[in-house]
Amino acid sequence: MARIDDPRQAGARLDAIAARTRSDDQRQAEASVAQIIEAVRRRGDAAVLECSERFDGCRPEPLRVPEARILDAWESCDPGLRSALELAHRRISDFHQRQKPSDIHVSGIHGEELGRRWRPVGNAGLYIPGGRASYPSTVLMNAVPARVAGVQRIVMVTPPSADGSVNATVLAAAHLCGINEVYRVGGAQAIAALAHGTESIDRVDVISGPGNLWVTLAKKAVYGEVGIDSLAGPSEVLIIADQSADPEQVAADLLAQAEHDPLAAAILLTTSRSLAEAVPIALATQLERHPRAEVCRASLQRWGLIAHCPSLEAAAQLSDRFAPEHLELLVERPAQLADHIRHAGAIFMGPWSPEAVGDYLAGPNHTLPTSGTARFAGALSVETFMNHTSLIRFSQAALEATGAAVIALAESEGLHSHAQSVRQRLS
Repeated sequence: MARIDDPRQAGARLDAIAARTRSDDQRQAEASVAQIIEAVRRRGDAAVLECSERFDGCRPEPLRVPEARILDAWESCDPGLRSALELAHRRISDFHQRQKPSDIHVSGIHGEELGRRWRPVGNAGLYIPGGRASYPSTVLMNAVPARVAGVQRIVMVTPPSADGSVNATVLAAAHLCGINEVYRVGGAQAIAALAHGTESIDRVDVISGPGNLWVTLAKKAVYGEVGIDSLAGPSEVLIIADQSADPEQVAADLLAQAEHDPLAAAILLTTSRSLAEAVPIALATQLERHPRAEVCRASLQRWGLIAHCPSLEAAAQLSDRFAPEHLELLVERPAQLADHIRHAGAIFMGPWSPEAVGDYLAGPNHTLPTSGTARFAGALSVETFMNHTSLIRFSQAALEATGAAVIALAESEGLHSHAQSVRQRLS
């Protein structure tokens, strides 16, 4: 894990970490993704099955998971785990209910009626990743806002294991969220199927959910034909800590991100030299019996960073430069420091708020902007699954009061019929 004491060098290193997915591999993958999308668009299920066999080592026929299997996964779920899922579902639902946007209605001074109306999309497709781990939490975080938005049809796709099965807890979470349309397909072929439709999978209006590089590139490629939530990259955490932080807790929180993926980033910015020295020792100790030690070590070696900062203000500036997905403030006055942060997907304040509570059940969504996109984007929300329409109704008096201005503006742009459409009404 790199150790840097110069803030300028730390800034350059953070820039390199933020750009870790921009490589020749990505450009090569884009061409392969384009071929997969075109094959699925032209040949439907046949192409989906061929890609699944090639990339997942499994030919999942039929693609759809039987509804009875989804129900059985819920009924056979361990009672303790089922209670945990229900608690998370309640908390996430409660928070997202408060996000529902309100319609706007304005009465103008000349009698015109203006407004903005929100409505849910008709169909949503949720991508739930598999591979190194299974993510029932991602089912909740994507399905709940779609349900709150009022989406009538919610489809879930997820990669099958080599034997063709889907993780039972993922299916249990789907049942809890009222999803009965689940397909055993992952990768770029799943995104293509959701965007274009196949014999088995009807197309959707919006696709949400994180995935690997191929999934992200596929979402990028189909955007415009369908809506997407974001282009998610590897997970990342940035911790700002002072002398009050516990090195064991800091190490555990860094590993909580590193264990996701070899491309995950785990960063510590601290004003305490003693903490900077103690954390690597704590990391080594916690890795001794870690079940995902190999993944963690790969992440920390390539994308880990401990940087000593002269002040918390300097640390906040470096954090904003990186715009982290997850930001932990393990300092004596976390709320005060949070006021100085402009760019972060989610901020976790104080020693009792580890990032893991946000992953599972705090309430706000855990699908967050990565790779610096928190500079201009935010978390997945209810609005992701809605669109809004402007409403405009002018009375005769309103057009008479404003028509001359419309005509003048239209003529300034050389648009004759725009002006004429108003002029005819006024005449």
